Amino acid sequence: MKSRGWLFILTVLIGVTLFFSYGLSKDKGLPPEISTYGGKLFKGIQDPEFQNYDLALRNHLIRRIHKNFGIELDPKNYSGFDLLEIEALAKCKKSDESLDIILKMFPRSK
Repeated sequence: MKSRGWLFILTVLIGVTLFFSYGLSKDKGLPPEISTYGGKLFKGIQDPEFQNYDLALRNHLIRRIHKNFGIELDPKNYSGFDLLEIEALAKCKKSDESLDIILKMFPRSK
């Protein structure tokens, strides 16, 4: 009988945890201009839809990098993948380390 009580309590705790974790993660999704491209296949980098997606991704990342790290970047100078890498490296840098060292690793021409 004791094992059923513990099993019930454990099930309730897992259910409550999943409920609240879903509620918290729901607010942190991608913006609609990016999520509309979810699951789409593009013909190549010259595809107009891919270019629209890449521009939306770059603008979103530029805003997020500026908000989190205070770095002003131009979306025309960096690809979406470069911006993702810049953001990851900025998160990992030491507090006394300059961001200029990170930015010098990336070409500034698209």
